[in-house]
Amino acid sequence: MYQKPKWNREGVNWPNRDSSRFIQVGNQKWHLQTIGQGPPLLMLHGTGSSCHSWAGIVPLLAAHYTLIMPDLPGHGFTQTPPEIGQSLPGMAGLLRDLLSALDIKPEIVIGHSAGAAIAAEMTLAGYIHPHAIIAINGAFQPFKGLAALLFPVAAHVLGLNPITIYAVAEGAKDRRRIERLMRSTGSVIPDDMLARYRDLFTAPGHVAGLLGMMANWNLAPLVKNMANLKTPLYLLSGSKDAAVTPASAQALCQTVPNARFINLPELGHLAHEENPHAVAAAVLAVLAPAKT
Repeated sequence: MYQKPKWNREGVNWPNRDSSRFIQVGNQKWHLQTIGQGPPLLMLHGTGSSCHSWAGIVPLLAAHYTLIMPDLPGHGFTQTPPEIGQSLPGMAGLLRDLLSALDIKPEIVIGHSAGAAIAAEMTLAGYIHPHAIIAINGAFQPFKGLAALLFPVAAHVLGLNPITIYAVAEGAKDRRRIERLMRSTGSVIPDDMLARYRDLFTAPGHVAGLLGMMANWNLAPLVKNMANLKTPLYLLSGSKDAAVTPASAQALCQTVPNARFINLPELGHLAHEENPHAVAAAVLAVLAPAKT
């Protein structure tokens, strides 16, 4: 097994550390944070990230909701499951088990990037029954053409090669590489957030978890089923997102009856890290009618 980030080392400066806990559910050990008061709101981060991604937006939402923020399987400080648990249905099932163990039924789900796809998968499977799903630059569409064939194959090959995983982790020690990676998404994020990504990507276990997710990710069945989603879906889309274009979110509105497109001007893929106040304002605006 590859070494995961260590809580007493990489986790020392983790945002909202005092709200963290570890919980064992079956064979899966989770790291999650719970903050705030009010109706339960589940927050699912994107590929390669962790619950630290929500640090900026947490204080803006915690006065209105109880925020439940797990590290996804294989990410951050959460254990990497067997291969079946790294797929979209597998992660949805593991999160169902976690929520059941916590006795939490989220009224709202916010998902960033791949986290939004997991939220939709869980809802369509009947694992959760939220009043709304808010997707921040939601990654609902699979890669097209040759990339659709090569991307998971490449991730699988890289994941099987310990030398590659350790090389990625070693390379992440160079701050400039992390900066280039984040900026390639169309976002410029604060230095403290860059430091947390560096902590994650220098841990071979996190890199292996990321590659395992990429290798086992298949969005095609979800895409076919999205038209059956009855839950209101709010698609918050950064106009400068270089990873998930606004055009893909607008196209989804044509097939999902209850989907609504909301533009986030001048923001990239990591919009909620880049400008938490703007994203929180958009979130609270769409949720305000549900609370009245």
